[in-house]
Amino acid sequence: MPPWSKLPTKKRERRAVAFPVAAAVSLALALSGCAQVDTTSPADARGHAAPAGQAGFGSVDCRRAKCVALTFDAGPSENSARLLDILQREHVPATFFLLGARHIERYPELVRRMAAEGHEVASHTWDHKILTEISDRRIREELTRPDDAIERLTGRRPTLMRPPQGRTDAHVHRICRELGLSEVLWSVTAKDYLTTDPALIRKRVLDQVSRDGIILLHDIYEGTVPAVPGIIDALKERGYVFVTVPQLLAPGRPEPGKVYRP
Repeated sequence: MPPWSKLPTKKRERRAVAFPVAAAVSLALALSGCAQVDTTSPADARGHAAPAGQAGFGSVDCRRAKCVALTFDAGPSENSARLLDILQREHVPATFFLLGARHIERYPELVRRMAAEGHEVASHTWDHKILTEISDRRIREELTRPDDAIERLTGRRPTLMRPPQGRTDAHVHRICRELGLSEVLWSVTAKDYLTTDPALIRKRVLDQVSRDGIILLHDIYEGTVPAVPGIIDALKERGYVFVTVPQLLAPGRPEPGKVYRP
């Protein structure tokens, strides 16, 4: 049990929402480490797929449309219902990489809602452990527990995961392959763990985004959800179409053990 679990309730709630911050601050280091990882781009995934008509995919064809994927890490949280309202109003699908401890187990109704409203529900591990620093047994536990919980709630087992801090290696790839999971990194980060300013979060996303972009945001932070409507409006004006990560790869399909990043 984490030491902060003995704090008074309000302090514990604030700490529960904020606990990924320390890990996220190391994001630049994590990304530089991931530079050595062999990754597959969405375009390559599409290019290596079966000919059109032999692989099912949604109404958006990202071989022709200018697609972008919104992804949210480390939820659900008290902000997720408002985010889902925005996405529903704007007809925008997203991919949610959920944490198990204190998140999936605390907000099961939001996990069900994400799935019911057509979003991709995936895993960000159970307790945000850095997978490259723990044993194979604990890696399996970190990956299996949230998948079990999500499957119980939604009836569908996740096929995607995002490693905390983006840290991954050959051991993680091998275990993901055994568990039927693909790893998904990102190309755009607003560093929303460092600011509560929605305008700055919006600017950072818009300055970095390009076709096939995978945008990393966290709906656990105060400034993120208020930034989302402006991000959506601006990207729609630029001609982008929003898709989930599997739609971004279609007609290719995520392959277990592979790492996807634009």
